[in-house]
Amino acid sequence: MSQKPRTSIWTNPYVQIARVDHWFKNVFILPGIVIAIFVQHELLNGSLSWKLVLGLLVAGLVSSSNYVLNEILDADKDRAHPVKQHRPVPSGKVNTRIAWMEWLMLALIGLSLAWVLGKGFFYSALALWVMSCFYNIPPIRTKEVPYLDVLSESINNPLRLLLGWYLTGTVLMAPVSLLFAYWMIGAFFMAVKRLAEYRTIGDENRAADYRASFVHYNERRLFVSIVYYTAAFGLCFGIFLMRYRLELVLSIPLIAAVTAWYLDLGFRENSPVQYPEKLYTETGLMLLLTVCLGAMLLLLFLDIPVLHDWLKQTTPGVTPN
Repeated sequence: MSQKPRTSIWTNPYVQIARVDHWFKNVFILPGIVIAIFVQHELLNGSLSWKLVLGLLVAGLVSSSNYVLNEILDADKDRAHPVKQHRPVPSGKVNTRIAWMEWLMLALIGLSLAWVLGKGFFYSALALWVMSCFYNIPPIRTKEVPYLDVLSESINNPLRLLLGWYLTGTVLMAPVSLLFAYWMIGAFFMAVKRLAEYRTIGDENRAADYRASFVHYNERRLFVSIVYYTAAFGLCFGIFLMRYRLELVLSIPLIAAVTAWYLDLGFRENSPVQYPEKLYTETGLMLLLTVCLGAMLLLLFLDIPVLHDWLKQTTPGVTPN
């Protein structure tokens, strides 16, 4: 007598389309919290812990609403992908009407809870949800427009930073240079993912069937865009560190190493960057990223006066001492 396969809540197709395993991306909220505390030390108080728990839950619910929308509207395209064709919606395991209700319910619950954490946090969460609508819903559907597909999806990065920033209760505006840097490093990650997808599919016509922007993209154009996003990130981050925290200049070699390692992963066969939720298996990258983030956190709060002397700005026409 054969036994029925074991099932759990995580194998339920309606849970799968919410992509709870992608909630790890909400760690991008944490730098917003850290930077806000750096600017205003008094924001570090006893209420921050429960706000963090609720804030991460809100980000997860709103993100899941966005993922459900993506699953519904991408079903036809996913059927042209060698792996994504097995997802719950394109494989027929989901009732589309129920999925639409799931999309709305996740958004309503998430945004209702967001209001508890303040207007700044609420509007940031709302923007995160609205941008997903622009990204997925016709006739706008920015995910089908070359370059705009990457830029409109990666804007979720600075929006997550703002979630963390306003989670602390601050009423100040986050540094614009940091927001742009966060946007551009997100665009870098997304463009490398596009490159990996294009290389994995390996056929121009099938790639175009899967993603409309691949009608325009090729390996050369994707690589050039990656260089652009990397350069833009470096310039914006440089502006931020020179204006707000000079000590962070010491983290640049580590940041450069992380981006180079990630780009190398994008060129591997069946690259793992196509599935960010599985990147934790890349032990070397995770170790380097941990060291990089740890160093940046330390440098954010550790004063190094001699560094300011070495990098002292020279006024035109004035001979430095």
